[in-house]
Amino acid sequence: MCFPVTRRFHWERLEQFTEKLFEKAGLPKQDAKTVAESLVEANLRGIDSHGVVRTGIYMQRIEAGMISIHEEMEVNEDGPVILLDGKNHIGAVVGDKALQLAMDTTKKHGVSLVGVKGSNHFGTCAYFLQKALKEDLAMIILSNASQTMPPTGGIRPFIGTNPFSFAAPAGKHNDFILDMATSVVARGKIINAAQKGEKIPLTWAVDKFGNDTTDAEEALQGAVLPMAGPKGYALSMFIDILCGVLTGAGFGQYVNNMYENWKDPQNVGHFYIGINISKFMPMEQFKERMDQYFDEIKAEPKAPGTSEIYIPGELEFRCKEERRKKGIELPLKVEEELRNWGDHFGVDLDRALISIEEVVE
Repeated sequence: MCFPVTRRFHWERLEQFTEKLFEKAGLPKQDAKTVAESLVEANLRGIDSHGVVRTGIYMQRIEAGMISIHEEMEVNEDGPVILLDGKNHIGAVVGDKALQLAMDTTKKHGVSLVGVKGSNHFGTCAYFLQKALKEDLAMIILSNASQTMPPTGGIRPFIGTNPFSFAAPAGKHNDFILDMATSVVARGKIINAAQKGEKIPLTWAVDKFGNDTTDAEEALQGAVLPMAGPKGYALSMFIDILCGVLTGAGFGQYVNNMYENWKDPQNVGHFYIGINISKFMPMEQFKERMDQYFDEIKAEPKAPGTSEIYIPGELEFRCKEERRKKGIELPLKVEEELRNWGDHFGVDLDRALISIEEVVE
């Protein structure tokens, strides 16, 4: 979970700092707020691989003209089926636009299918799922990504660690939130380990020659492994077909790497499936059934050494509560990078630091 640290950042002030950076880089205020909120939300939930660590690469691509921050997105709508062309806008903003379209359409038609092309890396699916949950909607969100994972039996990266996510509201319990990569771990965790100078588990990745490795730097030169072997590989292909092949976005080797390709837009694809629960049964009845389901799972006999059975999303919810109170720890390399961007634009990172007096035990 979340362990005590000595140097932390207040989540709201870190969000304000990050928002100001994106505003200084030229994003409209609301767009800057959306991107900053999505990054800090990842940190709050303990998904540090997709948090403010991504600020630097987003800023670099904006400054290099690789992201079109003022381009107007294009919507083609036919009943509950929508195709959104993000026009190479920054990913979190494209993702949020797709979410709004999905929610509005789901409320109207009972279901929605929103395909997205022309996007960029959009952070965690859970950021968008939580907004759908506030509207009492169930939602599936998929995204493809640049090639970092080999097909089963291969060596070279060919397919992305394409995430699959689903959320549904509960009553007295925390909502169900599943948000997972189709690799053993998200590549961002390996990036995070490399920044901290830490080793990675042997099962996470292979080096460029296809050998198992615990060296995070070697892993970044090689490939992340699919979860459950061929099952993870097949799931990743399924997501790529919906997000890439079907929408007109990139797929496989045609989703461009934001760290390595400085000539072409990423052309990431997403796919949203909205479900209006109230079309099936009254909302309160659904939530009561969800609570019953959770209660019965949690009451199951526990394996030796297990103190509690968790529901997907529950650990992240607890981490969020803790980090809201005690602050967010950042690796020194990430802090240094943010500080450099702050100095570049005249935004003071130290104002986001949390004091001992502010920590709520």
